[in-house]
Amino acid sequence: MSTSSEVDSGVKGRILDAAADAFMRRGFGSTTIDDIADDVGATKGLIYYHFRSKFDVFIAVYEEGMRRVRERVEPHAHGDGTGRERLVAMSLAHVINLMSDIAYHHVVHQGVRAQESTELKIRQRDSLVALNELRRDYERIFHRVVTEGIEDGSLREVDASLATRTLLSSLNTVDTWYRKIDDQSDEDVHDLACQIVDILIGGIAAQPDLRC
Repeated sequence: MSTSSEVDSGVKGRILDAAADAFMRRGFGSTTIDDIADDVGATKGLIYYHFRSKFDVFIAVYEEGMRRVRERVEPHAHGDGTGRERLVAMSLAHVINLMSDIAYHHVVHQGVRAQESTELKIRQRDSLVALNELRRDYERIFHRVVTEGIEDGSLREVDASLATRTLLSSLNTVDTWYRKIDDQSDEDVHDLACQIVDILIGGIAAQPDLRC
């Protein structure tokens, strides 16, 4: 038998999924609590039972998006292999996560852009600043592995910070054009992600033969 906490967790998960999709399609400003409730198939009272405001839903989606991608990527940073091999595995995991959770990635990007908005209340801006630190910490994981790859000779001697930011920004732009089609299998997604990573990391690899 499911406990009340498990039921609440499942409901909150449905709300976050629906909200992420709504924010991606409509943008934060044009999305209403009613929109999210309609997508969940519930009343807006259920949304307000779990979240104080639309902004709090947005923050929860942002945080969940960062949790998911980090959970998938970070183990590869601490795995075996050269810096380049680990960077390939991390980048592949990042792109696959993006393709699987594309709405969450859109919300993270909206949060990054919104941080400087003058329309935000102080509490809202402070919340985004704190969450954007999670994103910077995630970037530091990539920076460390890039640095290690340069040191072990598996990556060319380039500016590690520039390489990291260029790589991540390029990986993240996939969400501007990628949309999963109905008959696309997990293997198809993996193959496409591998091609993307091959093209991007091939530009900084010490040797041209790249394998995912």
